[in-house]
Amino acid sequence: MNRKTLIVVLLVALAVAFFHLADAQQLRKISRVGFLLPGGSSEPSRKTAFQQGLRELGYIEGENILIEWRRAEGKLDRLDQLAAELVALKINVFVTTGNAATRAAQLATGTIPIVTAIVSDPIENGFVASLKRPGGNITGLAIVGSETIGKQLELLREVVPHISRVEILWSPANPRAPRNLKETLGPPLRLKTISRVVTGPDDIEVAFQLANKKHAEAIVIDGGGFFAFHRKQIIELAAKSRLPTMYANTAYVEAGGLMTYTPDLNVQYRRAAVYVDKILKGAKPAELPVEQPTKFEFVINVKTAKQIGLTIPPNVLARADKVIQ
Repeated sequence: MNRKTLIVVLLVALAVAFFHLADAQQLRKISRVGFLLPGGSSEPSRKTAFQQGLRELGYIEGENILIEWRRAEGKLDRLDQLAAELVALKINVFVTTGNAATRAAQLATGTIPIVTAIVSDPIENGFVASLKRPGGNITGLAIVGSETIGKQLELLREVVPHISRVEILWSPANPRAPRNLKETLGPPLRLKTISRVVTGPDDIEVAFQLANKKHAEAIVIDGGGFFAFHRKQIIELAAKSRLPTMYANTAYVEAGGLMTYTPDLNVQYRRAAVYVDKILKGAKPAELPVEQPTKFEFVINVKTAKQIGLTIPPNVLARADKVIQ
């Protein structure tokens, strides 16, 4: 082999090595996000909103980002296992929905950043030290659940002025909420609230039976993946009992529930993508302030109101963001 040939061979070898190195570097640039949900896949718009948020920030699935979806299908006891699966995949960022999924992620890792698409009462539940400086590996978007339910009760009172007893069905993922609610409401509404924590599908039917037995005049459904997974059952029981019911989000009302006052969850999920982007670019979750919703939706299903013999006052209808006929 002469000198010229040797030089050519060496150049080719260097080029091949360079391209292999470039390919390896490119592979390392693909970030892996683990998305943990307590419910199922019944709300595709939330998933779409998160993916849209990522695309707007320059992320393309399969090219520079991979999303690993894990859903508990309403079985909250599966969340710990699913969170462990995601940790084993060496994800770069966790994204969670709801308190139960956030708790599972928190228990699974103290180092991988966790972004909450929506969570309630994060300080009370021990997820963050403060909204301004979370202080750990969790940040994202949160609501003060008791304040939201306080507003829901106000709206129920406007729709059904005579009510004095309301049953609130709480998710087991939000155990401190009943206490916080009493502190938030105070005396002005003059409503007797009956709090009941629901832990399984059979408990849902029992809760509605007890609501009638205890002469409750309306029901409020707490948020969470467990209730969302059993949405159809809850809506049917509410219709059967003819009790005005306030739901946790718009999906219930679109499926036949009476009304909701809730943060715009599509906005929440798009904002979660912003947090993911910041963390992938080096930001520390401990220093990223937790955001609270700025946009809420008030949605009423007039058809359902008629079915249970309820007339919605015109001034309330006029304030609704969406009226389903």
